[in-house]
Amino acid sequence: MLKHLKNDLPASVVVFFVALPLCLGIALASGAPLFSGLIAGIIGGIVVGALSGSSIGVSGPAAGLAAIVLVAITALGGYENFLVAVVIGGAIQLLFGVLKLGVIGYYFPSSVIKGMLTGIGIIIILKQIPHFFGYDADPEGDFAFFQVDGENTFSEIINTANYISPGATLIAVIGLAILLLWSNVLSSKGKFFQLVQGPLVAVVVGIVFYVLTKENEFWGISGEHLVSVPVPENYSEFIGQFTFPNFSAITRYDIWVTGFTIALVASLETLLCVEATDKLDPDKRVTPTNRELFAQGTGNIISGLIGGLPITQVIVRSSANIQSGGKTKMSAIIHGFFLLISVILIPRLLNMIPLSVLAAILFIVGYKLAKPTVFKQMYDAGWKQFVPFMVTVVAIVFTDLLTGIALGLAVGIVVILYNSYQNSHFLHMEDKSDGQHRIKMTLAEEVTFFNKGAILKELNNLPEDTYLELDVRKTRHLDHDIIEILEDFSEKAKNRNIDIKLISERGVVENPDSYIEFFRLRSKTA
Repeated sequence: MLKHLKNDLPASVVVFFVALPLCLGIALASGAPLFSGLIAGIIGGIVVGALSGSSIGVSGPAAGLAAIVLVAITALGGYENFLVAVVIGGAIQLLFGVLKLGVIGYYFPSSVIKGMLTGIGIIIILKQIPHFFGYDADPEGDFAFFQVDGENTFSEIINTANYISPGATLIAVIGLAILLLWSNVLSSKGKFFQLVQGPLVAVVVGIVFYVLTKENEFWGISGEHLVSVPVPENYSEFIGQFTFPNFSAITRYDIWVTGFTIALVASLETLLCVEATDKLDPDKRVTPTNRELFAQGTGNIISGLIGGLPITQVIVRSSANIQSGGKTKMSAIIHGFFLLISVILIPRLLNMIPLSVLAAILFIVGYKLAKPTVFKQMYDAGWKQFVPFMVTVVAIVFTDLLTGIALGLAVGIVVILYNSYQNSHFLHMEDKSDGQHRIKMTLAEEVTFFNKGAILKELNNLPEDTYLELDVRKTRHLDHDIIEILEDFSEKAKNRNIDIKLISERGVVENPDSYIEFFRLRSKTA
C-alpha cells in the first residue's frame, strides 16, 4: 500500500477537508454534541479503514442517520442512553456479517445505483449554494429535502439572496477558480501540482483571506461563516468532551429497537455505498461485503463506547477520495489521523477556514457525480434504464437518500416484471400455405406466473386454422400456472382447428393427449 502513498496522501488531505465540516454538521443536524461527529469521523477513518476490505471507501457519520439520531436521543432520555443503542447496533452488524447478509447489496439494479450517485451529486450542489454565498443557517450534513431549520432545499436557496456575505462569496469564487485552474491546467504541469492538491491551496488562501480581512467591515468573514471545531483549553476539557454509554439502560426494549434500527439502516447505507464506490473505482476492484459489515460493526461499537455517532461508509467522502486519486485504504486511514491530530493540535487554525471555501470544494465533488453526460448515457441505454435512474435522482432530491433509493428500486422491480412479462415467449410468423397460418412460439428459459397474461393474450389471439409450433427446448423452469394455461389451450385448440406441435428436449409431440401428458409430467418436476 505504501507504494501508492504519493496518490493516497494528497487524496487524504482532500477527504479531510470534505469530512471536517460534514462531521460537525451531521452532529449538529442530529442534535448531538459536535465532538461526537469528529469521534465518528476519526473512528471511521482509522478503525473501519484498517478493517475494511474496500480500497477507496471512506467511513464516518452519515447524513442518512441524522433524523433517526435526532429522534432517538430525545425518545431514549439522553445521549448516554442513545450510545448504548449505538453499541448494540454495532454488535448486530457483526452478526449480519457472520450471517453473510452482505450479499443484499448486489440485488440493487445498476440504474438505481447510478441514480443514487447522480442524485447525491445534485443534492451536494444544491445544499452548498447557500454556504457558497455565506448563508449558513442550515448545518453542513443536512441532506434531507425538509431541513432541520424548517426550510427545504429550494427555499433555503431563495433565502440566500437576502443574506449574501460579500467576503465569503468572494473567497468562494477565488477558491473555485483555484480548483478549476489546478485540475484543468496546472495538474499537468509538473509533479508539484500533482502532489499539492488544489483543495489544500484553496483552503490556505481562504485562511489567509480571513486573517487579512477580519477587521474589514465589508469584506470580513464573521464567525458563523467559519468552521467551528470545539476548542478545549486544557487536557481535562479535552477528555471531558468524551461521553460514555449508560449501560444500566441496556435492558430497555426501546434501546434494543433503536439499536436494531441503526444496524439495519447503517448496513443498508454501507452496502449501497460499497456498490456505488466499486462502480466509481477506476481499477474496478470488488469490496467483500461481509467483511465490510464486520468492519462497520466494530467501528460502531468503539464509536458508541467513547461518545461517537453511528458510522457508515459514506458516498460523499468516498467519491472525493476517488476523484482525488486515492488508490488504497491508506487514504481513508490517513484522513482519520489528520482529523485526530488537527482536533488535538490546531483546532483554532481549523476555525479560520471559511465554510464557503469548503462549499467550492464540494461543488466540484457534486459536479463529478452528476455530470450532464451521465444523463445522456442513461437515456441512450433505453427507457428501462432511464426511468428507474430518473425516479431515483428526483426522489433523492425531493425526499432523502433511503426513500429515493426505495422508490427507484420499486420502479426497477416494475421494469423487471415488465421485462419478464415481455420476454416469456417469442412469436415468429412463418409462411401461410394451404390457408393455414403457421406460427412458431419459443418459450424463454424461465417462465413464471408473471408471464401468464402475456402468454394467455398471445394464445387467445391466434386465429382459427393455425398450425402452432411450441418450442420448449430452452425452458428450464415452467410454473404450474403456465402449465395450466397450456393444458387449457390444448382443449380450446380442438374447437378452433388449431394444430399443435410440441418440440421439447425429448423430441416432437403432435398428439394432443401426449402433449397434455408431457405438461403434467413437467408440472411434477418443475
